Amino acid sequence: MSRIPDDIDWTLTTWEGVRREQLRRAAAFTLRERMQSLEDMAEVAERFRQMREAAKSGATGAGTPEGAARQPPAAYEPDGE
Repeated sequence: MSRIPDDIDWTLTTWEGVRREQLRRAAAFTLRERMQSLEDMAEVAERFRQMREAAKSGATGAGTPEGAARQPPAAYEPDGE
């Protein structure tokens, strides 16, 4: 039977504790890291917007990022072995 480790900070296991820990870590970011995270979040938001629009219009074509994600992966073919 597994034992619960004694070194767990249980204050981080609540919603409020997790939020505080996220803020503490974000405050330690450099300016470059903050800018990169903003760019990454903007990219994710744009993808979500595109997904919502595609769902509203019923588009599922492979020409969209969502349609490409639904396509099965290409079969693996070794290089001349």
